Amino acid sequence: MLARHGLGFFISITGLERFVPFQRVFNRGYEQPLSRPEYARRALEELGPTFIKLGQILSTRADLLPPAYQAELAKLQDAARPLKTQIVTDIIAAEFGRPVDAVFSSFGDVPLASASIGQVHAATLADGTRVVVKVQRPGVVEQIDQDLQILRNLAATASRRWPVAEEYDVVGLVHEFAQTLRAETDYLQEGRNAERFAENFSDDDSLYFPCVFWEQTTSRVLTLERIDGIKVDDLAALDAAGIDRRKVAMNGARMVLKMVFRDRFFHADPHPGNFFIQPGGRIGVVDFGMVGTMGPRIQEQLVWALLAYTTEDPDRQVDVLYELGVAGRHIDRAALRRDVEHLRSRYYGRPVGEIAIGAVVNDVLGVIRRHRLHLPPGYALLLKTVLMHENLVTRLDPSFEFTSVLGPYARGMMVRHFSPLGWGKAVGQAGIDLARLGIELPQQVRRLLSSLQRGDVEVAIRPTGFEAMIRRLERI
Repeated sequence: MLARHGLGFFISITGLERFVPFQRVFNRGYEQPLSRPEYARRALEELGPTFIKLGQILSTRADLLPPAYQAELAKLQDAARPLKTQIVTDIIAAEFGRPVDAVFSSFGDVPLASASIGQVHAATLADGTRVVVKVQRPGVVEQIDQDLQILRNLAATASRRWPVAEEYDVVGLVHEFAQTLRAETDYLQEGRNAERFAENFSDDDSLYFPCVFWEQTTSRVLTLERIDGIKVDDLAALDAAGIDRRKVAMNGARMVLKMVFRDRFFHADPHPGNFFIQPGGRIGVVDFGMVGTMGPRIQEQLVWALLAYTTEDPDRQVDVLYELGVAGRHIDRAALRRDVEHLRSRYYGRPVGEIAIGAVVNDVLGVIRRHRLHLPPGYALLLKTVLMHENLVTRLDPSFEFTSVLGPYARGMMVRHFSPLGWGKAVGQAGIDLARLGIELPQQVRRLLSSLQRGDVEVAIRPTGFEAMIRRLERI
């Protein structure tokens, strides 16, 4: 299967079909010839859960894939054939060392949901508390580990052979994906994530996070309080229940912005099935396997990017792209500056209510893809999360202005960053770094000089930009 689909997917996604009879070789077995994006989706579906997850993440990466691929990969569904109830109860018995009826007073035979990593059942505790139990599929961790090793090998080979793969740091992308996916297989960590969100929003009555029942939880079995409500995208049911959709949209927008700008810890899988609207418009949140964090470095870079946006200097805005590590060595700075200036002219000075954050981000990502730039680790998940939340709130209320809510939180982050306390922390860390440099630098210089004396260091000069001239000279 990998020979057919793994190779075919990479040939499709990289455009190498110019050198391979793509339609003849890789469309075998399909009644109708497939487009390249359709083939990529079919290949990922047949390769299994790890590759489906990879495709879902790639579908949000406008900096990496053209829109046609994004749209097709967005159709990937993380669904799986349900496990037999006996298999599920055997797993529970093995995890707790006693039969399922000794762990739960009742356990539903029909699963509420069945995905590639786990399956969810309704259950009841001895005291009558209604819960949901997520049980991990047998062998899924081992299968994911094997798949991830295949992806690592493919990424390493691609980086050695294709400059574009190295330029986009596919090895780093696979590493980031592996970390995210492995975190989803640890149900103890998911339980801790749920408790952290509940603590962060303990004073917010507009949101509700389920309780974790640790006595009925292991790394392979997660037991959470059951949350009832109307799915956030069931607009007809919300209207029939008299729910104020604009209020729900506002609460949802505030939730994600507090997660990102205040807590720097956010729910990174905001699809409609993870939000239930309860009486009064309160939002019940579920599924905490995929989360994102925004470290101090990313926050600092985001502050400088926001400051650059407020200036009328496109050169400064291009400088920020370089400082973020987005721009590589072989970038046409003049062309990039023109595109940045074009973006600035489209959005700068317009009323906030007229700007859709999704349009801005997609335009920026279009520039990134056009100039073959790349996003540093952490930014892609953050942008995906904000965009998906904006889509949710605008479906609830098409007139909702997400950017009008975004502004105060972004300004608050900037104020905290430039406050005396914020500067004090930065200066303190800089002092520590400087002291460490003062201690280590003489030793490093001494080792370098010793290596030079022994002849252990070779200096190689690799000129760039002369490839076309050299090829012409070789033909003479």
